[in-house]
Amino acid sequence: MNYLSVENISKSFGERVLFDNISFGINKDQKIAFIAKNGSGKTTIMSIINGLEEPDTGQIVLRKGIRMAFLSQDNNLQNELTIEESIFASDNETLKVIEQYEKALENPEDEEAYQKAFDAMDQHNAWDFETQYKQILFKLKLEDFKLKVKNLSGGQKKRLSLAIILINRPDLLILDEPTNHLDLEMIEWLETYFSKENITLFMVTHDRFFLERVCNEILELDNGKLYQYKGNYSYYLAKKEERIASENASVDKAQNLFVKELEWMRRQPKARTTKSKSRQDDFYVIKEKAQSRRKENKVELEINMERMGSKIIELHKISKKFKDRVILDNFSFDFQRGERIGIIGKNGTGKSTFLNLLTGTLPLDSGRVVKGDTIKIGYYTQSGINPKPGQRVIDVIKEYGEYIPLTKGKIISASQLLERFLFDAKKQYDYVEKLSGGELKRLYLCTVLIQNPNFLILDEPTNDLDIVTLNVLENFLLDYPGCLLVVSHDRYFMDKIVDHLFIFRGQGVIENFPGNYSDFRAYEDSADVRGSKEETKTEKKDWKQKNPTGNLTFNEQKEYQKIEREIKDLEIDKAKIEQLFSDGKVADTDIEAKAKELEIIIGKIEEKEERWFELSAKMEG
Repeated sequence: MNYLSVENISKSFGERVLFDNISFGINKDQKIAFIAKNGSGKTTIMSIINGLEEPDTGQIVLRKGIRMAFLSQDNNLQNELTIEESIFASDNETLKVIEQYEKALENPEDEEAYQKAFDAMDQHNAWDFETQYKQILFKLKLEDFKLKVKNLSGGQKKRLSLAIILINRPDLLILDEPTNHLDLEMIEWLETYFSKENITLFMVTHDRFFLERVCNEILELDNGKLYQYKGNYSYYLAKKEERIASENASVDKAQNLFVKELEWMRRQPKARTTKSKSRQDDFYVIKEKAQSRRKENKVELEINMERMGSKIIELHKISKKFKDRVILDNFSFDFQRGERIGIIGKNGTGKSTFLNLLTGTLPLDSGRVVKGDTIKIGYYTQSGINPKPGQRVIDVIKEYGEYIPLTKGKIISASQLLERFLFDAKKQYDYVEKLSGGELKRLYLCTVLIQNPNFLILDEPTNDLDIVTLNVLENFLLDYPGCLLVVSHDRYFMDKIVDHLFIFRGQGVIENFPGNYSDFRAYEDSADVRGSKEETKTEKKDWKQKNPTGNLTFNEQKEYQKIEREIKDLEIDKAKIEQLFSDGKVADTDIEAKAKELEIIIGKIEEKEERWFELSAKMEG
């Protein structure tokens, strides 16, 4: 069933054409991710779909009776309402019933009103609904229902807007970066929620794990053309690579034909026949095709950083707290050359505060930070860039420097750096106020890199960046020879560029974990299993020493010994795959297949262990 159709829409701003004659449909139960570069019109298309902007041409057709909700980057909440009042402000009939019941509870002496409200709860099956919506608020850390919107942080407002949409359960959800301002626990909960629920989604997100696990279709706007991929993110990557290879082969063929046709055009007589006129028209088509080769932005910067001495940065028993909230408690750490550390933890555990303490932006309560003489810190904060009015993109970068020195005496200019981060020559002379949110973040990143730091600190660098830019940034960071310290909720990004983690548990507890995010999740997920099986395994081991065969038949003894060998082999296979993930040696296109292979192996181990326990019990009997 078709819910919404986008029919031949176009949008231009002056001479700049964002997109032209774009068409696609959204059908029931589809979970579509919309991918495009920053500045190419993603947000504009979302706004047109939701009636916030008008297209130059074309129309949006919404099926009659379909309820649609839009989660934008800007909230439309009323400041004077509480969290609970904001939830009840919708026109959802069941919520109105729950609201009346909540009021009745506050006035228990009015028995008639209470009974009426109680009966209405039964009539509308509202008891389960109330449990569900309170669970959503709890998962999104919005437990203080009486808190007013005006007192919420930007992240809390975004989460409240998301909660209202989820609670009202519209037929079609349009989501613009739904994982922004969510911590990892919330993101994983939302991921599971969307995967299990029969919800129709159309979303823009840069979270590639989220794409992989939630979406069943990818829609890409690339160089003004729309491409559709029926599958998740891994499938999209593979098929896009095939498409680009095919396009490039087609361009190569057109270039060869263009050379021949150009020669014919040059030696043509002035008199034109109908046939030659047709050939001329074909020539211009061939010429356009021949000149359409893609510009792939690869960041290959062999940076000639300032030499790092033996002392990098030392943290000596540093402490910080705000009233009763402990951020750090006598924390010590010595950074080593080439260290690549990711920082994860729930919102409010002090991740950004830690970076500000490290850089001296905030004072310590006690302890000291000792920085090596050769260390030059580059700090990318969440606050972003503050350009002067009327400033152009290139001028912003040149304020920090004209070039970056590379190895072997080479240099890269400010303009060349911008080009590598997807600002073409024309874009470099645009006024900064014209840039999209993602483009501003990208420009800010360039201002940090042009200073040529050898210790790079990034606080949520992936927020508002499109997937194309993320790949460019990742390629740069993989080649970056200095120290790297990153706070990010982007699990895919963290897996790719860091090799160990600081886990902020809250109240000053920080764990140093040797591995990337996927390693950490696997470790956490297996912790409960290890704990529950430990006692059984101990009993099993002790029993085996006492009674190696017991009451087993001859065939069962053979099966018992075979299972032991098989479990051992499977454990080896499991360790090999886990090591590949740990070393980052799994290609992007193979992640899903390898993850499934690992899942199958773990399933076989559990199945064989179950049979092993059965035979063990019989031996004991």
